[in-house]
Amino acid sequence: MQFPVHRRHEVSSGTMNRFFVLVPLLAAWPAAAAQAQLGNPLKQLLRRDTTAAVRRVLANPDAHRVQIIYTQIRRDAAGKPQFKSYAYRLKPSEYFYPASTVKLPAAAVALQKMRRLNAAKLEPETPLRIDSAFAGQTRVLLDSSALGYRPTIGQYIRKVLLVSDNDAFNRLYEYVGQQELNASLRQVGLAQTRIIHRLSVGDKEPGSRQTNPVTFFADTTLRTELYRQPAAFNEGALPPMVATNIRIGKAYVDGSRRVEQPLDFSTKNEFPLHDQQQVLRALLFPESVPPQRRFGLGSDDYAFLRKYMRLLPRQSRYPKYNPAEYPDNYAKFLLAGGKAAALPEGVRIYNKIGQAYGFLIDNACIVDSVRGVEFMLSAVVYANHDEVLNDDQYDYDTVGFPFLRRLGELVYQYELGRTAPRRREQVRTYWSEQHERATP
Repeated sequence: MQFPVHRRHEVSSGTMNRFFVLVPLLAAWPAAAAQAQLGNPLKQLLRRDTTAAVRRVLANPDAHRVQIIYTQIRRDAAGKPQFKSYAYRLKPSEYFYPASTVKLPAAAVALQKMRRLNAAKLEPETPLRIDSAFAGQTRVLLDSSALGYRPTIGQYIRKVLLVSDNDAFNRLYEYVGQQELNASLRQVGLAQTRIIHRLSVGDKEPGSRQTNPVTFFADTTLRTELYRQPAAFNEGALPPMVATNIRIGKAYVDGSRRVEQPLDFSTKNEFPLHDQQQVLRALLFPESVPPQRRFGLGSDDYAFLRKYMRLLPRQSRYPKYNPAEYPDNYAKFLLAGGKAAALPEGVRIYNKIGQAYGFLIDNACIVDSVRGVEFMLSAVVYANHDEVLNDDQYDYDTVGFPFLRRLGELVYQYELGRTAPRRREQVRTYWSEQHERATP
């Protein structure tokens, strides 16, 4: 089961010498990950840190299923970015539940589909209606968070990126469809990723293969149809799961019953860490990846996604969020995770987090244009010492959030030492001019 991220409530439902260097193209990581590299800065940062937050996790990294990818961004004289990646304990065959991190590629594919349907004159803010055609499906006529109270794909993407809204993701899933969603991911080289169910509604086969009818309209009166998409059923085979160790824990809770055996994740989504950072890089730096690995998006689409990846909940007008319930670090785990707090001054975090079944994940690009800092950092940590899943008794506050926060601090402080006047100007120019074109 997948629940919305909320910092005040639980949301569920190695060894130190295992460091690897990664080649710049993320698709080649599985082969490169077998090569150890001396001088890996990520290794040095973790080894030298003496805080309890880091030592507690790295004392037993296998139990905490920790994986980290740190990517430096270097720019040539013309400002063109170059990437060098390092990893700690990167194991594509070791499964972790991706939780809400799947929402970022789903949002990108939803906008890509809008481009494909351009003949119907669809745009992210085109009003729509969602109907039901299968047991368990629900209809949507109104969206109280939206200007004009009409649901739109754009509004669902905002809610997904601002506060990791599960219902909004489910509506994107229904619009794109299970088959097209996964085919689109394969087309951009995400060979180990599969998104096969809705979140937080107990979605499973055959219902997960069924997607709702969706109708788009010319205006908010819903009188003139622009495009009608019938209900769909995915008759094809589901993408295979790549990870092999997919049974986790020693027990799990099913309703009011405790089951004394590991929880089997073979019917769940899969989104390994190297694929996660590949998606982030393709959205933030599309010119740096081969054309065949780019999403079919326009400049406005990129700007829209970038804006709402970094925007804080209180900065949004529609939807509007109460800062007391959604503080600035609500969905920012690296560098800022834990109790409600502001982000460090001058820092923007373009990211997507996940939190469920004891797993905490953050896939982020951290930027400080004032000080000339930019880097990518993706990490997962498992915080569930009693190994019972789905019981809402996880170690997020004592283990998970402190670790991710400290990890972000370590890399950010290291990056400050790599700044130079030219780099500061390049970073400021790139992130202020190229990435912030979307309207409020």
